[in-house]
Amino acid sequence: KKLLVLFAQQVECLLLIFLGCAGVWDNITCWRSAEIGETVTVPCPKIFSNFFSEQGNISKNCTNKGWSEMFPHFFVACGLKDIEDNPVFYVWLKAIYTLGHSVSLIALIAGSIIFCVFRKLHCTRNYIHLNLFLSFILKAVSVFIKDGILFYDTSTDKCSDHASWVGCKASLVFFQYCVMANFYWLLVEGLYLHILLMVMFSSNRHFTAYLLTGWGIPTIFIIIWIITRVYLENSGCWDTNEHSAPWWIIRVPILISILVNFIIFISIIRILLQKLRSPDVGGNEQSQYKRLAKSTLLLIPLFGVHYVVFALFGVSEYYQMIFELCLGSFQGLVVAILYCFLNNEVRGELKRKWKSWCLNERMSRNYKDHRSSVFPNDSENGPQLHRNSATQFSSQSETSVI
Repeated sequence: KKLLVLFAQQVECLLLIFLGCAGVWDNITCWRSAEIGETVTVPCPKIFSNFFSEQGNISKNCTNKGWSEMFPHFFVACGLKDIEDNPVFYVWLKAIYTLGHSVSLIALIAGSIIFCVFRKLHCTRNYIHLNLFLSFILKAVSVFIKDGILFYDTSTDKCSDHASWVGCKASLVFFQYCVMANFYWLLVEGLYLHILLMVMFSSNRHFTAYLLTGWGIPTIFIIIWIITRVYLENSGCWDTNEHSAPWWIIRVPILISILVNFIIFISIIRILLQKLRSPDVGGNEQSQYKRLAKSTLLLIPLFGVHYVVFALFGVSEYYQMIFELCLGSFQGLVVAILYCFLNNEVRGELKRKWKSWCLNERMSRNYKDHRSSVFPNDSENGPQLHRNSATQFSSQSETSVI
């Protein structure tokens, strides 16, 4: 009998182990083991304490099929703090992205001047860089204009109700155009490198096509967006999206450019690996491919992959806003550094110009020192000597004419 009782207890224990729900760590919360039908309740995860306003509880049921989904959700049980109720968040957010756009604007203008001043830098590749710089400059300016119209009172985080609707709508149109044009000039950068690696030809004749892609395609979609706004949702400052059609007209072209850029990124890696491993490619050509590809390969994932991550994974609006506004505002600075200030051709031209200027300054200073040593009283006798020399030269000229 004792053996039967022990065996029965063993069977009961095994049933509890195998038929119940084993304890599990779901990366944020520890759930202890439980019997079928039992409900396990735990407090809100401590890691999210900065985002929660309440210390509530979350639960899971142990069923025949295993653990159920967590209930209620974090947002409900723990009282997720609404960032709209935190004006300090918006003040800091606006200050950071304003700083980012300002620094980017200075760097982009400096880079544009360098590309325009030095004639040796005039080529199709740098023309494309220059247009990309211009798109970032216009994007930064459009942000400042939009903020100046929508948020003229810095003491509030809400849009002004007294702004002129015409000026407000115009600023939103300009802003949307600049954002889309910026994405399409990043696409042009990827297309240019991809075509350059695929086919050996002079790409100068295709610059018009690049211009139409970078500036023309956004123009078409912005016109369509304006028409749909007028007929479907012509309310306020056009900064709300109660109707989905205008919103998709703006987002779909941008998403397409991001997707194409990501595909180009993969294709460029494949082509570069093939070309750089080919025995027909010489050392100079290899270094040219590497220099040209380095900045573009860094830029394409930098300006596209994070949007793919946001689309595939449930990243909260809080983090999206921080990433897109704060880190995105420094994109222009990154572009200027990669395409201009770290460019070997640009650095070579700047060094050559600096050496030329230093040489001229040294020669001018040596000439002044030599003149002062030869003519100690140059300040008194110099003008008289100049007049005498001029008179003598005039007399000689008249004599030679006679």
